[in-house]
This record gives sequence, C-alpha cells and structure tokens, in this order.
Amino acid sequence: MPDVQVRESLQRARQRLADALQSAGRPADDACLLAVSKTKPAALIREAHACRQRDFGENYLQEALDKQVELADLTDIVWHFIGPLQSNKTRAVAEHFAWVHSVDRAKIARRLSEQRPASLGPLNICLQVNVSGEASKSGADPDDLDDLAAEVVALPNLRLRGLMAIPAPATSMAEQRRPLARLRQLRDELRQRYPQAPLDTLSMGMSDDLEAAILEGATLVRLGTAIFGARTPRA
Repeated sequence: MPDVQVRESLQRARQRLADALQSAGRPADDACLLAVSKTKPAALIREAHACRQRDFGENYLQEALDKQVELADLTDIVWHFIGPLQSNKTRAVAEHFAWVHSVDRAKIARRLSEQRPASLGPLNICLQVNVSGEASKSGADPDDLDDLAAEVVALPNLRLRGLMAIPAPATSMAEQRRPLARLRQLRDELRQRYPQAPLDTLSMGMSDDLEAAILEGATLVRLGTAIFGARTPRA
C-alpha cells in the first residue's frame, strides 16, 4: 500500500490543480501534475506510482539513472529530465528519458537528436526560456527563440512539444502572471510559424504560482515539495 503521507499529499495537490482549472474555466483534464522527485528515494516514487502518478521529473542525471534501474519493473513511468543539460550528458538523457524540458541551445538539441535511439521514437522537447531576464537563470533569450525552434523542428528524432520557464519569484498574482503570459504568447507565436510541430505544452507553475500558471494556460505543473515533502540539500 502507498505511504499515507504521499497519498494524502498527492490528493491535496490534485485537488488544488482541479480547483485552479475550474476557477480558470478550463476542462478538468487540461493540465497534469509532473511530480518532481529530485533528491527523493525511489521508494517514494514507487509509492506515488501506486497512487496513479505516472510523470516524474528529475534534475540530476546519475541520481535519475539509478532510480530508473531500481524502478525498472514500473514500465509505464514517464521520465522527464528538467535540469540543466550539459553536452557530456546528452547521450544518457536521449537514451533514458521521454521528455527534456531544458533545451536552450541548438548544440544540445542536435546532440539529443543524433543520440536518440530510433527504437524509442522521437524525444519530446520543451525549450527553456529565460522569460524574467535573470542573468543567473538558464534558458534561451526570447529574441533567440525562433531560431532555436527552427533548429529543433528540423531535427528528425525530436518533437517540439512546447516551452518551459522558471520565472523569478513574485508575491502578487499579477506579478506572477506577467512572465507566464509572456511564455504563452511566445508559444502561440511559434504555433503560427511551425504548424508541423505539436507545440501543445506549457511547462510552468510550481508550488508558489500554480494558480497563476493555470490561468495562463499551463499544461504541465511541476510540484516537488508539495508531494514528497521538503528536500534534503545535496552534498
């Protein structure tokens, strides 16, 4: 049986998402939770899986690969890589994940396409955008996004699914919505330019801004602490 705390946390997270969708006037199935399981043991992922959670996000490659081995019997888990991606890690990501949310350079996209096993089908890609203009944040500059999207659309083993952002923290709903609205606008513009790509995904919204993200059209909301509890800092 799943751990009571994980089960109850997931129930609360799902209810919060359902309430946000209802308030935004969106269908109940218009967005889903991505359980961010970085730094958490495989046992907690197994418990969440027993509660019908299927999508899990990982930031640290070796940690994620170890969990995938331990959870190999759960064949319907959908693994999302959501952390910064360096060139020397693209092969393992291409071989072991269904989604990558953090592509912000053409070089990384090309390597992922070249290294994606044909047997797995195209790798789902979200382009990470630095919508808040923070020097410390990863992500493509919005002005460079069209060129990056053109590269990804042309690569044979990638599917451009949408955009991802981690905006700067904000306290008011209006301040939270502003960069998220910008991300949606950028996605909608790409849809017009690249009708051959799905571009059906907005990966945005975390514990502090879930409601704002849903109002702005988020389809994947990334929740970690709200599901698994506070994280222990990595050594």
